[in-house]
Amino acid sequence: MDQNTQQRIDDLVKQNDVVLFMKGNASFPMCGFSGRAIQILKACGVEPRALTTVNVLEDEAVRQGIKEYSNWPTIPQLYVKGEFIGGSDIMMEMYESGELQQLVAGQG
Repeated sequence: MDQNTQQRIDDLVKQNDVVLFMKGNASFPMCGFSGRAIQILKACGVEPRALTTVNVLEDEAVRQGIKEYSNWPTIPQLYVKGEFIGGSDIMMEMYESGELQQLVAGQG
């Protein structure tokens, strides 16, 4: 994978507090898992303007690159303050335990 893609992903992850790599965007998710990830973040009180979404369907390099970057095979992928959190299943578990709300608290 090319260095530029890794650098772009790295910049996105490190320069934004809450980043969701997804299919589609927050207003129009293109898969159920991405839609669920957005709903979970909204339920945690993440303001839309505090959330950076990256539509992997618009960028094949990022779509492949993010899987290598995180060593995680599926999309969506959530990053908070530069740290990889996981996909929608992990987000749901963390939401149910209250852990995700604490993680994203104050990201408004």
